[in-house]
Amino acid sequence: MAARGRPRTFDPDTALEQATNLFWERGYEGTSLSDLAEAMGIASASIYACFGSKADLFRQVMARYGTTYGGPPRRALTDHPTARAAVNAMLHATVDQITRSDAPHYCMLILAAPTGAVENHAVREFLADIRRSQLTDIKERLDKGVADGDLTVRDDAVADIARYYATVVQGLSVQARDGATRDDLEAIVTCAMAAWAPLTSAADAEPAIG
Repeated sequence: MAARGRPRTFDPDTALEQATNLFWERGYEGTSLSDLAEAMGIASASIYACFGSKADLFRQVMARYGTTYGGPPRRALTDHPTARAAVNAMLHATVDQITRSDAPHYCMLILAAPTGAVENHAVREFLADIRRSQLTDIKERLDKGVADGDLTVRDDAVADIARYYATVVQGLSVQARDGATRDDLEAIVTCAMAAWAPLTSAADAEPAIG
């Protein structure tokens, strides 16, 4: 009978959480495989065996991040009856997540790998794809508002409004990373939502002829 492999001596879920914390603190390029091995309490060989390469591990970290820290803003888009209420809740949920006392004050999706070495282009594109999916989620919620009748705008304006609020989400993270307080961020949300009426009323108007 073939010999059975040695059982793992670590909990993969705990190790993934430790990797999440390290990537979040140092960013993708600022985190080495030896740093990960030390933080996760396992050998580099065990990282490869269980999670694959550093890039593979990072992708699994981001999947975990998306369902935990990224979950509340995403759910806010579906848990409210109108498009305006959904976007407002999404922005406030974002502030909640990036001002947690137990985590760095920024969104890892935005700032874990904004620039870097050419060989890490695939990781940056991986993050960009997730950010593009966030934009799609916002647009789809606005489209639903149009279909439900609580948002009256031209179809060709929905994408612009969605991109504006996606940009606000990303800007909140940068502001938090640079030291903005929760009150500062809530003020930004207030301003962003004050733009809702003029954005949607302007979008509902006929385009100017010139």
